[in-house]
Amino acid sequence: MELYNLKHPSQVVNFSQAVQLGLGKDRGLFFPKSIPVLDNVDALLEMPFAERSKQVLGAWLADELGQAAVDALVDKAFTFPAPLVDVDHHRGCLELFHGPTLAFKDFGARFMAQCVNLLAGDQGLTILTATSGDTGAAVADAFYGLDKVQVVVMYPKGKISELQEKMFTTLGKNIHTVAVHSDFDACQHLVKQAFDDPEVREGLALNSANSINISRLLAQICYYFEAIAQAKKAGHNNFVVSVPSGNFGNLTAGLFAKAMGLPINRFIAATNANDTVPRYLENGTWAPHDTVATMSNAMDVSEPSNWPRVEAICEQMGWPLSLISGLALNELQTSESLLNLYNLGYQSEPHAAIAAQGLRQLLTKDEYGIFLGTAHPAKFKDVVDRELKLDLPLPPELEEVVNKTILSVELNADFAMLKAHLFKMLR
Repeated sequence: MELYNLKHPSQVVNFSQAVQLGLGKDRGLFFPKSIPVLDNVDALLEMPFAERSKQVLGAWLADELGQAAVDALVDKAFTFPAPLVDVDHHRGCLELFHGPTLAFKDFGARFMAQCVNLLAGDQGLTILTATSGDTGAAVADAFYGLDKVQVVVMYPKGKISELQEKMFTTLGKNIHTVAVHSDFDACQHLVKQAFDDPEVREGLALNSANSINISRLLAQICYYFEAIAQAKKAGHNNFVVSVPSGNFGNLTAGLFAKAMGLPINRFIAATNANDTVPRYLENGTWAPHDTVATMSNAMDVSEPSNWPRVEAICEQMGWPLSLISGLALNELQTSESLLNLYNLGYQSEPHAAIAAQGLRQLLTKDEYGIFLGTAHPAKFKDVVDRELKLDLPLPPELEEVVNKTILSVELNADFAMLKAHLFKMLR
């Protein structure tokens, strides 16, 4: 597998190099020179999830890693289901929250951790990542206890739910957490500054576990195949997928799946008030606003890092951007969608509710819509309880962290402070 840097196309790497580097020169994203097209999609859709995933990922990686290695990576990473649950006769939710940290990012983080563990040299490396909620828990759980890897997770202080926070800030050992007094975009900017600083990048052997890392994106392709497999078995066709979107890694993976031959007609990019992409799709002007805090806080992102990959896929495949419909909801509309789902007998959370509303507004009569359930409702217990007047019980994964102590260091959004902290902590 060959990938090139979208900012500097002359920089070409293989998968192993892309995984270990994370980002290319000038923070450029790595993008595949070619996208493998599967000629046996119908047969693959009849296979169990893990066995199918081995074939899907093998189409990308077997030439470099060997199919046996790909099979082993999948066996270690994909150990939980992703059920498609009908909400009404037009829509179903692909529940991606049945992994160890109750969020869709378990798929990508666990696969990446296995890749890094396979490919890391003797000197080891440092994962530096920013999270708006679920990435932190998924990455921390996936890398916890690995001898060759130190993990540093930054997050916006006070802008993620306490339960989300406790899932990754209470572990210790090789998991280090930094609460930044700012928003997610500031955390992400600090990560980019660290990668731009040769002393930090090379001295700490930096890597990133955000969806900018190609290994995470490839893993996420697999559950789109699982969604369509289940939908077809249930007798549905003419598929539209609505993706709750923050950093746009999830949508990128869906587009890769379609490019491989998966029969998805179109996509909906559903956002909250941080609506840079829906506005761009409507008027062609890329104009990020200041990030706004919302109840769907994992999508509080105004400058999504993966958007260049979205455009690169469409360009490579000859698709118009109109393949993607943009939709943005305000807080009242999000609350109304949550209540609508609840009245239909489906208990959800704000991110999935936004995606569900995208289908409710934009789906045609002859289409079946799939929206992604990216987190367990209890991860947003305070919001769900408030909006639906409930008292959600906590699943065991959350119950066990409720009384644990947060181990984070608090810092201002200042790169010099972060740099000093990293070297003090990791050297």
